[in-house]
Amino acid sequence: MLSEQVYGRLRDAIMHGAHAPGDALKPQDLAKEQGVSLAVVREALVRLVGEGLADRLPNRGFAVPAFSDRRWQEITEARLAVEPVLLRMAIERGDVDWEARVRAAHHRLARTPAFVEGEGEYYSDAWSEAHRAFHRTLLEGCGNQVLLETFDRLWTASELARRFSARRTAERDHVGEHRMLEEAALARDADAAAAVLARHLSLTAAGLVDAG
Repeated sequence: MLSEQVYGRLRDAIMHGAHAPGDALKPQDLAKEQGVSLAVVREALVRLVGEGLADRLPNRGFAVPAFSDRRWQEITEARLAVEPVLLRMAIERGDVDWEARVRAAHHRLARTPAFVEGEGEYYSDAWSEAHRAFHRTLLEGCGNQVLLETFDRLWTASELARRFSARRTAERDHVGEHRMLEEAALARDADAAAAVLARHLSLTAAGLVDAG
């Protein structure tokens, strides 16, 4: 589907920094670049707005979210309210199959390079997907699809900010943080796991604030 292809290209361009934070996303220019109609581009931009990857401005224009936007702090606050609760539920309800999936997801994340030559200064696409899969797998043991869909929306909305923060928080021990998450979850230590996850999310938010 044409609109799906245009959406994918625009999403990738924003994620890889082709459009910097705060840059205008002009439908006319994008339609010309993509060789598609204005309606197709607008449909893609509206979808990006819904995912938190673009802003709709008062004059009906579009732009990449700026770092000064309070969105990032609000998303972090929402994730801190939701994800530790889901993790506690997953630890309580998760079975042996969930444990195996968590271990496999962590193994893939630990073995995937965060930065790849040729992909610029942002996290690699492969690492970003492995990172998403690990965090989602941790929570899947909760067994509540409505709550997992909430996680999916929050994750997509925060992905842009997290990618742009990569350059500013390169000294973080992501490997250690994720290992602690896996160990606490599989040890069925809900208090420790929730605390580790909260600190993990807060460090990303702090990096963005420090960069402002």
